[in-house]
Amino acid sequence: METLNKHLEHLGLCGDGTEAEDQILESLNGILLAITEDKQRSFHLLRGSKIFPTLAKILKGNPRCAVKAAHVLSEIAKNEEMKKPCIEADLVLTLIPLLESTDQEMLLHAGRAIGRICYDNRSLQEELVKVGVIPSLVRILTDYADSEPLVHVALLALYNLADLDSAKEALSMTKVAEQLVKQLRRAESHEKLEIVFEVLQALAENDALKVQLVDAGVPEVLSEILLRLQGSSQAEDTCIMKAASDLIVSLLLGDGNCLRMFQLGVVHQLLDLLEKQVQSGDTSVQQAALSALQSLAVPVVSKVQMLEEGVAERIEALLRAESPPVQFKLLGTLRTLADGQADAAEILGQDPQLLSRLVQWCSVSDPSGICGEANRLLASILHHNRSQEVVKAIQAAQGVKHLVSMTTNEHAAMQNEALNALAIASAIDLETLEESFKESQLVQSLHKLLRDDNTSPEVKYNSMGLLCRLLNSGDLRQEIEEDKIKDTLEKLCSHSNADVVKGATTTLQVLRGETPH
Repeated sequence: METLNKHLEHLGLCGDGTEAEDQILESLNGILLAITEDKQRSFHLLRGSKIFPTLAKILKGNPRCAVKAAHVLSEIAKNEEMKKPCIEADLVLTLIPLLESTDQEMLLHAGRAIGRICYDNRSLQEELVKVGVIPSLVRILTDYADSEPLVHVALLALYNLADLDSAKEALSMTKVAEQLVKQLRRAESHEKLEIVFEVLQALAENDALKVQLVDAGVPEVLSEILLRLQGSSQAEDTCIMKAASDLIVSLLLGDGNCLRMFQLGVVHQLLDLLEKQVQSGDTSVQQAALSALQSLAVPVVSKVQMLEEGVAERIEALLRAESPPVQFKLLGTLRTLADGQADAAEILGQDPQLLSRLVQWCSVSDPSGICGEANRLLASILHHNRSQEVVKAIQAAQGVKHLVSMTTNEHAAMQNEALNALAIASAIDLETLEESFKESQLVQSLHKLLRDDNTSPEVKYNSMGLLCRLLNSGDLRQEIEEDKIKDTLEKLCSHSNADVVKGATTTLQVLRGETPH
């Protein structure tokens, strides 16, 4: 510590000239040695010294000693308590121009020092972006792509800044996407892969950058990574597969990207991954892969492609897995697939094994939400299908009573899904459903919904839409008349909601045998 004191004194007294520079270098080396030998005591002495303005002076005006000064600073900045004096001495702004250096050692130490001083300090990070650090970091990634230490420093800095909107905007003006793809392809360690994924995930929140990442080939690399790691059960590989699946979800922007993912075979890779993970039981990877699948099933072009490639059948096979979280997500994916797609609804609605399983789940009481999701899928199949065969198949599987029960669910969204599905099914083939409707007391359930003041206007309106369909059956019309629904409808003609009034008026006209107008 005595030697450290002497070095600090010498630094403060040093003038100009070669001899002085030799003395500065010797003192800087002495400070580095003292920090290595006894961090705590060295930091205590440094905190009380005037080293910070001195380092700023050396960095600005002494090129021969600047690299060593940056090295000292990067070591000092490892200590949390030393950051404040570094900031007060304006050392961050002094370091920024040094990132334009062609000396790799200077870039390494200056980059580390800046990263450590600014870590977890949002206002300083914003300042960094404002003074132009982003192009410098991308330049380092570009010019020194083969230098692992420099790439690591640049990636860490981007990771720390990437959450800032100003940083994303600055990055969108650069060719960062190409450089990140390059590093993703050559990454051999899990640590490097993880940090590149973290940066990509943050950048994918920005639409302009998302397009650039897709154009630069990120989906292709993700596909390669999933393919390479597919058979692995190592924990580190599992984390990478999860990150890749999460990133696929983030990069899905528009139909074009979805089709591109299909062309790359990503969907089947995700399914392969799921089949493997369902056996080994890693739920985090399962959830990530399922989220990616569900997102891919949203655009209409994807639904068609998924059906053509037999994805629905593979998902149905996976449903046999005894894992409630996986089953829940898979049911949601099938529901997304059937949404607005009659072909998908017909394929699913004519699979006796699937329908049998759905009906089993519709009546279970469980905390995982599978019962609700099974009911919703059943409703979705009926709602989006246009086939008499599907109506007959769901009737044969005894699924109708569950949909009638769903009309009185506590959630209005589920009530509406059931009411709309039953109305469409009744329009397709009321004769097939008539007996089930009587057994499950559908008319009485609808009357209860219409009488209840707590029923939402939309549910009341959809209940009346279904009633209009039921009036086409002689037996059900008789039940409607016997249950005195007419009196309730007349009261609803003065309801405060215009749609409810319209529905009540129309239903009364149909009930009286008049043509609605």
